[in-house]
Amino acid sequence: MSRPSDHYDSKPASASDPINQPKLGFVGWLRWFWRQLTSMRTALFLLLLLAIAAVPGSLVPQRSSDPNGVTQYFADNPDLAPALDKIQAFDVYSSAWFSAIYLLLFISLIGCVIPRTKHHLQALRAKPPKTPVRLSRLAGFTTREAPASTDASAAIDSAQALLKSSGYRVARFDTGAEASVSAERGYLRETGNLVFHSALVGILITVGFGSGFGFAGQRVLVEGQSFVNTVSAFDSFNPGRFFDEGTLEPFKLKLDDFSVDYEMQNLRAYGQPIDFEAQVSVTHKGQETEQGSVKVNHPLRTGGSDIYLLGNGYAPTITVKDPAGKVVFTDSIPFLPQDANLTSVGVVKVPDGLAKQLGMIGFFYPTQDKSSTGAYYSSFPGLEYPMLTLNVYSGDLGLDGGVPTSVYTLDTDKLTQLTGGKTGVDSIELKPGESQQLPNGLGSVTLENESPNAKAGDFSGTVLRFASFDIHRDPTQGWVLLFAILVLAGLLTSLFVPRRRVWVKAIPNEDGTLRLEYAGLARGEDPTLEGAVASLADKHSAQLSATTPLATASDQT
Repeated sequence: MSRPSDHYDSKPASASDPINQPKLGFVGWLRWFWRQLTSMRTALFLLLLLAIAAVPGSLVPQRSSDPNGVTQYFADNPDLAPALDKIQAFDVYSSAWFSAIYLLLFISLIGCVIPRTKHHLQALRAKPPKTPVRLSRLAGFTTREAPASTDASAAIDSAQALLKSSGYRVARFDTGAEASVSAERGYLRETGNLVFHSALVGILITVGFGSGFGFAGQRVLVEGQSFVNTVSAFDSFNPGRFFDEGTLEPFKLKLDDFSVDYEMQNLRAYGQPIDFEAQVSVTHKGQETEQGSVKVNHPLRTGGSDIYLLGNGYAPTITVKDPAGKVVFTDSIPFLPQDANLTSVGVVKVPDGLAKQLGMIGFFYPTQDKSSTGAYYSSFPGLEYPMLTLNVYSGDLGLDGGVPTSVYTLDTDKLTQLTGGKTGVDSIELKPGESQQLPNGLGSVTLENESPNAKAGDFSGTVLRFASFDIHRDPTQGWVLLFAILVLAGLLTSLFVPRRRVWVKAIPNEDGTLRLEYAGLARGEDPTLEGAVASLADKHSAQLSATTPLATASDQT
């Protein structure tokens, strides 16, 4: 029926007579924004955005896990590092922009899961829908002729029992002479989908909030040195926002030996490390010492913490004596590797015991060699021909002003250089076990030989090695594993469990026979639906054929 000519929307809209849409208002815009935020499309976009936002965390070192690496990055990139620091590139996972994406994804998933869970529970309690009038329009439609004397109600009873045994929820619908059964299954698909998204929320909660109860700390140990698991003993310590120092389990960790296997057969990869292994001793309070090892990607778990191997290098033991021969300094100093062959740089600071404070910048070459320009370099990372060179500086080291300074750097601006460079005095060169006099009669310096009984020309073990450990505690690891398993199980269930409905209808023919109709309907892609309907029809027909003769014989008796 057409509308009256004077009806307000009977005329087409024009520029002079535009359509007046209702205004959303503040609440309307909030509702629109909430619907956009909690849509599945937005959740997937935020998940992808979170993965992209995490990429910078793998490209540059992070303060939470590698503070020494951040310091080295600033030294190597003095122009780029401050710019990256302004956008929180060294604190990616606690940055404002990463947290914003994280929280939006968290809200989006919760807003998506809750209403879908409510709808799913309602669907589980509802009975299957009524049988359609025309099954011929549905997928897999097929017909069978029932055996003679088969009753419509008995045929549908048989189909209902068969569908129940196949895991379908069924409902009986009879209309006049026709009888039918409606069946559905596959709600586990939606259950898996909800488990998948709920587990994602669980991972977000445990990683975002549960990790606040843990900590990450770093400690460098030289062979033979020990470490006690207390906050003050770490070189750097990064606690979670909810961390309680009283939860630290006391134990002592000692680095007994550090070994490296290098490739010696393949000339194309000659000198590349094959395996690193730190042999350690762990002693818990009131318990006997236990032996263990830490390898790359094979952490040692003890005291509720995981101990990871981060880096390694050489730690030459350097001794400085005054002119009278009294030892004023001796220590094994970790030298930071600069290349694959472990050409390393270290700093020695001698604040007391000499006429002037002394600072030395050392270069250690595990296998010293000389280039065509005369510069030294290391040609192999193992101890084949170790050499230590020292450039000596004197003056105020800046240690008395109360301002903390790095043990890996030496500020030479206010120091006087005594050897190397433009001084005209050669740098001090030492092999393990050798000593040399310091300039201006300040004393002597020695590179200690850690293996004095070694054969001549055998330098293995003459210089100690160090290992850098990351000691990490995360009380949520078990929960993260559980939720990760649920994510995988939910995803697989939602992908491989088909959601479908099947109907069976019994229709009496005019000649007194019975026609059986079968059809199905899938929610989404289901390439096996037609085969399932045909299989149901064959089983049902076979079942009716097997029972009908018995019923006929009984009637005749």
